[in-house]
Amino acid sequence: MKRRILIFSLAYYPRFVSGAEVAIKEITDRIDPDDIEFHMITLLFDRAEPREEQIGNVRVHRISFAGGYLSKMLYIPFAALKARSLNAAWHFDAFWSVMTYMLFPVVLARVLGVRVPHALSLQDGDPYEKVFDRWFVYPCTPILDVGFRTAGAVQTISTYLATWPPKRGYTGTVEVIPNGASLASAQEYPEEELEALKREIGKKEGEILLISVSRLVYQKGIDTIIRALPLLEPRIRLLIVGDGADKDMLVTLAHELAVDDRIVFTGQVDRTMTAKYRKISDVFVSPSRSEGQGISFVSTMISGLPMIATQEGGLADFIFDAKRNPEKPTTGWAVDKDSPEQIAEAVGEILAHPEQAKKVVATAKQYAHDHFDWDAIARRMREEVFEKVLTR
Repeated sequence: MKRRILIFSLAYYPRFVSGAEVAIKEITDRIDPDDIEFHMITLLFDRAEPREEQIGNVRVHRISFAGGYLSKMLYIPFAALKARSLNAAWHFDAFWSVMTYMLFPVVLARVLGVRVPHALSLQDGDPYEKVFDRWFVYPCTPILDVGFRTAGAVQTISTYLATWPPKRGYTGTVEVIPNGASLASAQEYPEEELEALKREIGKKEGEILLISVSRLVYQKGIDTIIRALPLLEPRIRLLIVGDGADKDMLVTLAHELAVDDRIVFTGQVDRTMTAKYRKISDVFVSPSRSEGQGISFVSTMISGLPMIATQEGGLADFIFDAKRNPEKPTTGWAVDKDSPEQIAEAVGEILAHPEQAKKVVATAKQYAHDHFDWDAIARRMREEVFEKVLTR
């Protein structure tokens, strides 16, 4: 008998795609639609987008009643109202909140009389304090706590995030199921295609290219990489893939440090391009100040690039450093957040010991294959999360 789950996610394909949106699609696409049919309430960011469309195994319902920040705030009450009307038509067996704040419309829908059990997935990238102590959230945290306490199942993508639900009153078992890796990162491309890409960004023979792939926001620590460039020899350049609110600040910082001629900003690119950019790069650097897990890190492990990263939040689950984690298989080079000196030191170590770097890269690649397979993850989500809430 077919069951139906309604997903709450502020953003979704095709316009906004980050780790949480990728996870939703990768998981739902691998579940038989004759077993579980998924619907989603998300925000309409572009008037040209259809109000309703089928994307894979998800029927997407977009809502919008204003522009910009106000639209995001109004998502909560109108998503709850939309859930009530959709439930009258489709009779959902469960709700699924993806990210902490998506508990707001679920709890409000309950107030409106919709009695449907719900599952929660924590994919948050911000630290705990920022999520719960923001001035505009703090007065409303009792609502979130109701959502945590009444959840039929809770899943997190890291052991770090698994510490959150008990703090908010959840007493059940927290299932730690990470996001998976994109196998496109391991794909090989024609040499002439990669050479053309090198020419496009101006990579010359003998140059070393560092790469970061992320939104350009404070959390990602891109400014720390830029501050490391003056500590590195001139042949080392930086490719910044992505866009975000900090773009202008980063451009200004690069100019102030006189390294703007050593940096290429690609802007927002299609996700298929990130794999190609990794192929023409030499070292992945991402000194995040906080991470729920970080799909770009896992994809980098699959790609075969040496990786320099912090061990903040969920990164500690799989970024293992030879000196800091001698009991673990070495998968990368760990640095402290806000430490350009440690980044420069790690880059120097990778370049000075290429054979050791190859061994670490091979270990990381195998670790990613063993732990971040989307098929296995989707199977666990269906059996350990969805079935648990659907049988309540």
